[in-house]
Amino acid sequence: MSDLRMAGIGMTSARTRDRLVQRLREQGISNLAVLDRIRNVPRHIFVDEALGSRAYEDTALPIGFGQTISQPYIVARMSEALLEGGPLGSVLEVGTGCGYQTAVLAPLVERLFTIERIGGLLERARERLKELDIRTVKFHHGDGSQGWKSQAPFDGILVAAAPLVVPPALVRQLAPGGRLIVPVGSEGEQELMRFTRREQGVVRESLGRVAFVPLLGGKN
Repeated sequence: MSDLRMAGIGMTSARTRDRLVQRLREQGISNLAVLDRIRNVPRHIFVDEALGSRAYEDTALPIGFGQTISQPYIVARMSEALLEGGPLGSVLEVGTGCGYQTAVLAPLVERLFTIERIGGLLERARERLKELDIRTVKFHHGDGSQGWKSQAPFDGILVAAAPLVVPPALVRQLAPGGRLIVPVGSEGEQELMRFTRREQGVVRESLGRVAFVPLLGGKN
């Protein structure tokens, strides 16, 4: 991929990205490392070229397979919520999608594992991260609702699709002190939740209303 394509021009330029970061600050995102990743990860390479001029709008965009790339605010909010409370070692991302959230998060944690049920999306994400020279992520084609048992426990789990109820497998795969960020609920009634494993049990917090595609089982 050319340097010009990576850097962006016009509506994908550095100035456009700076405006996006300023909007995220105004919406309450304060983690400087997260904001820096939003500024520097070229979101336009994760969408079709025809949508490139809209890549730095704070909106979700289609990526094929009936899926979307999450709006930058949601990516930033979930990353910030995951990182609150200290550095993370082993982290699982459920729902790789196009790989944008993966690219934002990868340098902010020690080890990132990502799982995607749609094989075509996973391969596309793998290629994009390779182009960005992000080579520390481990990919898996599988049912994200079951987590990744062989790599558990995880200090953090981030779920990029909404189950009706939290999958028990994900809670079981949290390490002591681990944090699970997940949107929960049916369409139109979803809430972003943070679950933290404590000695006395799992503590839950609501982080506000959100809208995600549903978390589906199986793989294809």
